Amino acid sequence: MASAARIRSNYAVVLAALVVAVAAIFIADTVTDYAVAVAIFHTAVMLVATRFVGVRAVAALATACVVLTCLSFVLTPAGDYKIGLINTGISVVAIGVTAYLGLKLKGAEAQVHEARERITRIARLTTLGQLTASIAHEVSQPLAAIATSAGAGRRWLVQPEPRTEKALAAVDRIIREADRASEILDRVRRLARNEAPASSVFDLNAAVTEIIALSSSAAGASGAMIDADLAEGLPSAFADRVQVQQVVSNLLLNGMEAPAVSKRLRRLAVMTRAVGDRLRVAVADDGEGLSAEAAEHLYDAFWTTKAGGFGLGLTICRAIVEANGGRIWTEASPLGGACFVFDLPVAGDDT
Repeated sequence: MASAARIRSNYAVVLAALVVAVAAIFIADTVTDYAVAVAIFHTAVMLVATRFVGVRAVAALATACVVLTCLSFVLTPAGDYKIGLINTGISVVAIGVTAYLGLKLKGAEAQVHEARERITRIARLTTLGQLTASIAHEVSQPLAAIATSAGAGRRWLVQPEPRTEKALAAVDRIIREADRASEILDRVRRLARNEAPASSVFDLNAAVTEIIALSSSAAGASGAMIDADLAEGLPSAFADRVQVQQVVSNLLLNGMEAPAVSKRLRRLAVMTRAVGDRLRVAVADDGEGLSAEAAEHLYDAFWTTKAGGFGLGLTICRAIVEANGGRIWTEASPLGGACFVFDLPVAGDDT
């Protein structure tokens, strides 16, 4: 309310100043002789008016300036009449042209403003769609694991001699995956709001080992085997543990779904290394590798070569890695396929 009142007050002040300027120009044009084309200064009033007041006010001021210029010509007491007539004509044309161009400019500005608002609305809708797709993509993995564990637990329980210990293990996996789905939702929301990751000091090898264990069921279903080559004695990492696991899980899933070279057992490898003050994680597969087109569009949102894929996995991976102070890239795979590598900061003494 206060802001609206202040705007109206400023508008009134500007309009009053413009009226005073028009009146001053009229008086000066009238008291000088015909040879002094004072009325041409009305064009300056038009330029200011098109910047600060509305279309109707500009049109009214332009009309008033033309009328006052003609009236001033009639009331001017001295000077060459023909020169005065020419100056009056030039002034009227200049006022009209300036007002016309000013109104066209205001119209163009209004169109630009409207287009900007439309683009903003479209961007919001697109962001909402990307967030929805991101959540669906990320949560689909723990949900699939929950379904697999639930099916396994049911099979253990319906046997003639129920294997309760196996069933309880399946229930424990369901609980872990449900907790992971909840954490992923929270992290995706944080990512969408550009909030800082919940960074903490953690054991990188332990986090990677945990995600390999959670991915073992999916790997077995896809006919893949995961090898772990984890360097010993790594310093602690400083990043969002759940988000890092999310990246490793996405890269493993990509490796499982990569086109195979043959029908033999698929191989995946997860490697960790310390390089200077950085920790590196590499996920390699023995698939066909990356085509030139795929390499060009790797991190483009909604671009995918998979039937039914979202095209958001690597986009999310890069966003997460960069949010945690790292970067992600590709290297030659030791297994012959694709190899994704990302690095993370080492926990310092002050973390």
